[in-house]
Amino acid sequence: MNFVDKLNVILIKGDAWKTILRGLWVTVEISSLALFLGTVLGIMICLLRTRKNPVAKGIASVYIAILRGTPVLMLLLLLYYGVFAHAGLPPVMVAVFTFALNVSAHVAELLRSALEAADKGQAEAARTLGFSAGKTFFLITMPQVLRIAKPVYQSTIVNLIQWTSVVGYVTITDLTRVINNTASRTMQPLLTIIIGMLIYLALSYSVFGLFALSDKIKARKRRADV
Repeated sequence: MNFVDKLNVILIKGDAWKTILRGLWVTVEISSLALFLGTVLGIMICLLRTRKNPVAKGIASVYIAILRGTPVLMLLLLLYYGVFAHAGLPPVMVAVFTFALNVSAHVAELLRSALEAADKGQAEAARTLGFSAGKTFFLITMPQVLRIAKPVYQSTIVNLIQWTSVVGYVTITDLTRVINNTASRTMQPLLTIIIGMLIYLALSYSVFGLFALSDKIKARKRRADV
């Protein structure tokens, strides 16, 4: 069997490409929902983590420490086969909740680090000029925090996409499981797995590309305003 025939068996025969697309959609769906929920939750945890109240700060610190230190697969198994075993939730929703928790801990910590790294002098100068606390945060501090946090946030998104490859353990047919099934069905594991890796690479670099495109749009807007 030549290379073209192998590709035909893996990608075309029996509408195999549709099965791969369905698995890809599940991966994107879980990643997108978990990223959104995890980011919102991470912001709230960061607010608790940076409060002066020792109880709130302690709870947030323990939350971050546990979730950052727990393997995401173990957390997924715990929630699916333990906490939500009799709740009747669809496996996809349990997976979204699991990854959202994991992402929230990473987002909370990277935002806290970004807040500490932001230039306090600029905020103090703005307050001296009569800016309110809220206006100072949104106009001075927040842009700095977003700029500092962005590279790590990009990596968090890429890591999330990669972490979702374990959802097959809870009966979810995602991209990784489809690739594994296809490799078994076609008896072409090497080429099939390489194709799967290339799809994951395309997803990852699409994330970096979107951030780069956003930077270019902002740069053009700044030049147009000047």
